[in-house]
Amino acid sequence: MRATIALVAPLMIALCAAPAQAQQPNSNPLTVKIGVLSDMSGLYADIGGPGSVAAAQMAVKDFNPGSHHMKVEIVSADHQNKPDIGSAIARRWFDTEQVNAIADVPNSGVALAVSNVTREKNGVFLVSGAAASDLTDRQCSPNTVHWTYDTWALAHGTGGAIVRQGGKTWFFITADYAFGHALERDTSAVVEAAGGKVLGAVRHPLNTADFSSFLLQAQGSKAQVIGLANAGGDTINAVKQAAEFGIVKGGQRLAGLLVFLTDVHALGLPTAQGLTLTTAFYWDLNDKTRAFAKRFAARNDGKYPTMVQAGVYSSVLHYLEAVTKVGSATDGVKVIEAMKSTRYDDPLFGDTVVRQDGRAVHAMYLVEVKKPAESKAPYDYFKVLATIPADHAFRPLAEEKGTCSLVKSAS
Repeated sequence: MRATIALVAPLMIALCAAPAQAQQPNSNPLTVKIGVLSDMSGLYADIGGPGSVAAAQMAVKDFNPGSHHMKVEIVSADHQNKPDIGSAIARRWFDTEQVNAIADVPNSGVALAVSNVTREKNGVFLVSGAAASDLTDRQCSPNTVHWTYDTWALAHGTGGAIVRQGGKTWFFITADYAFGHALERDTSAVVEAAGGKVLGAVRHPLNTADFSSFLLQAQGSKAQVIGLANAGGDTINAVKQAAEFGIVKGGQRLAGLLVFLTDVHALGLPTAQGLTLTTAFYWDLNDKTRAFAKRFAARNDGKYPTMVQAGVYSSVLHYLEAVTKVGSATDGVKVIEAMKSTRYDDPLFGDTVVRQDGRAVHAMYLVEVKKPAESKAPYDYFKVLATIPADHAFRPLAEEKGTCSLVKSAS
């Protein structure tokens, strides 16, 4: 009898201990580090900047890392709109600071440099701020997802709409770096395909304060449309000075090819009213976008989100989901493949898929800036003219065969 008790007791102790052991994690939490690389103090700071950091932090909170036995850290840095500084930060992050993914990067020149470093280090690059369509075409990478918008979408959205409305002759005022060149190129192709003509172009340095000489050249061209192939502070300055020159009153039309909610806020509705633009996100589209905007504004000094900041939120959220599926953040290509294998019902962008070339495909919106009397509150600035469906919003994948190696190898 004593022998039986002696044998059973250890067994019962083991059985009682088993549930407690099962509840203990088998390993340390999976650690993921994301670097938000943006313009923190320059002409694109309102587009991305600290707001992009806030958006990434919101994505982490909503993902709830603890429920996935994961620890997520967000770090940030200012690329100062310089490719050499941006690529040096990216290299340091990957080499010595155990960063797994880089997000945002408004400035196409910086983004193209960071994309090369990310591929070399097999990390993940979640592009939201940069626009150059080359990121998923000539310089596509298995380590990059281009989430929010690109120059092809802007050209076919805004440029296409203005051509259909009768704007057949164009003159471009273009930011003299990768983004401006790509936007001018892609919009010129739309204009010429529709039977229009580009009469000329002038290029200006990034962060230009005085646009008078450029506007005079555009005015002298007699073009029906002056296309602004720039963004942020450059667009704001150009639009303000065009109003002072009386360009619109003189019969020429101003086309802001990349205009953000924050640009309209800075310009004011009396100056910006009537502008037609293309956006991937607007805070007042539906209940989900309104709820996000309200939460975002509460932690971003009352400022409502741009499409870039919304893109940072969504791309970071879905990146973390992909890391969970893979079980590791160390192999960037595998994580990107997991993102490409998933169809997203995204709360901000709706039905979204990531294609072979790394392009996230979703609806875009053609909008018009409201008149002052139409706006009921701060940031109530856009009225939606048309929804551009996902299969028309971005360059068809078939057009990238032979230019994007990822598409060519998959065909």
